[in-house]
Amino acid sequence: MAGFIGTAVRFGGEARDRRLAALRLVGADAATTRRVAAGETLVGGLGGVVVGAVLFALVRGAVASSVPHGMSFHAADLRPSPLLAALVVVLVPVASVLVTRAALRRVVVEPLGVVRLGAQVRRRLWWRLALPAVGLALLLVPLVHVGRGSFDESGQALVLPGMALLLVGVALLLPWVVDVVVARLGAGGLAWDLAVRRLQLESGTSVRAVSAVVVSVAALIAVHGLMGAEGAAPGERGRTVEAVVSDGRPGSDGREWEPALRGTPGVRSVDTEVHTLARPVADGEEIVLTVGSCAALAAGTGVRECADGDVLVVAPPGGGEAPAPGTSYVLGAPGSGASTWTLPATATTVEPTTPETQGGATSLFVTPAALGDAVVVPSELHAAATVRVTLDATVPDAAEHLRTAASAVDPRAYVVVDDPAAADAGLTPIRQGLLVGTVALLLVVGASLLVNVAEQLRERRRPLAVLVAVGARRRTLGLSVLWQVAIPMTLGIGLAVAVGTGLATVLQAGTGAPVRVDWTGIGVTAGGAAAVVLLTTAAILPLLGRVTRPSGLQGE
Repeated sequence: MAGFIGTAVRFGGEARDRRLAALRLVGADAATTRRVAAGETLVGGLGGVVVGAVLFALVRGAVASSVPHGMSFHAADLRPSPLLAALVVVLVPVASVLVTRAALRRVVVEPLGVVRLGAQVRRRLWWRLALPAVGLALLLVPLVHVGRGSFDESGQALVLPGMALLLVGVALLLPWVVDVVVARLGAGGLAWDLAVRRLQLESGTSVRAVSAVVVSVAALIAVHGLMGAEGAAPGERGRTVEAVVSDGRPGSDGREWEPALRGTPGVRSVDTEVHTLARPVADGEEIVLTVGSCAALAAGTGVRECADGDVLVVAPPGGGEAPAPGTSYVLGAPGSGASTWTLPATATTVEPTTPETQGGATSLFVTPAALGDAVVVPSELHAAATVRVTLDATVPDAAEHLRTAASAVDPRAYVVVDDPAAADAGLTPIRQGLLVGTVALLLVVGASLLVNVAEQLRERRRPLAVLVAVGARRRTLGLSVLWQVAIPMTLGIGLAVAVGTGLATVLQAGTGAPVRVDWTGIGVTAGGAAAVVLLTTAAILPLLGRVTRPSGLQGE
């Protein structure tokens, strides 16, 4: 929003400066002219907010008939947050006034004319990299210290400011990138030379016209990448679905789950895990011990090579010292009938690879044959049995049949079904809303650029009219205008794709989603923005014929 405001406030700058010069001629001082300019901008900003609210109401009413059938997006979904709406109402006029005051710092308004301080400034890179570097550091801190899936509610305090700083850094880097590239561009046709020379002398206007577009494209690419990773990939939509049933009865050994669920429609396999607290016979800290089949062990640890009789020690880095072979444990509370069991020398120590074991303390996973005759008494401190179920995805309502069977055994049982197809269907409304938002943003981009290019042609009508008067063809001038927009836009889109893809990768890792590049989303977003910009610029070129008429040589 700040980028669009910064560009819009500069519209009509030359005409405003001439009005201020007229005020100086009738006796106003410099401070008064600055206040007048701020007042004009404030009134325009407030009027823009009112017009925007009216347009929003009209668009909201037309959504029902304009959104294609089959989309779950409705007019009622357009409900702006009252807090955000209030911030927009306040920040738009305030930002407009601040931008106007900043623009007047390089303008000297005198009674007989206006002088612009146009010294060419070499843009430095180091401070432009500072903001995105800080933003990237804020995003990487949770990943480095916690690992994948660390962007939970506690990590959002760093993630949201990091994203904002990284996206603002795109707008800061674009002017430097444009200056560096155009300074090295070689000669070409007349239209190319006119455009490149104009960008070499003053690229600020062209960069401002596309900077807001570039930031928006980077943000959209990141969101599209995150939504694409959260859904199910085609290879993940197999014929089976995994489900987990958590026994809600503390101290349950889970023996009744397997016979109760075996005959349920859609259930292919049932594996039960029993959890307890193993207490060392000698001094030492108690440890969580899980007894289950190889399938349950693989699901809990990520280890695929397993045989009945194996013992795994999962020791997270920094999670405490792993127990030594030969350590004796009581498998349950003392006096509860639990047996004593000794950790065998064949136990294998592995690092955690699943969310259940990452970031926790050291734990033991034991297959039934490794226990021998030892008796395990489930812990009464928490739900002690976990049932892992494989469902046939081709059976209708298999998940519902499982929930019904589970509630018959334990009404407090909690069933979680990991169905990628269902998750993907749940994300469909979000993707549809994102698509509608992308189209709306591209329309705003087109409208903003339409006014921007028209304003540039109007302000440059005298130089353009002079070029036509000395023999330059209007077709050549039209191509030069296109090049002036296309060069910064191409560089900006490339920067937006790089930053947006990198941000999407970090967000995917932080939310625990599969890390993949959404080339379709990148192509649609970047290509759509580039097409809107170029088509909008081409649509305004007929205005070039009007501003290059001989009357354009006249001046005040």
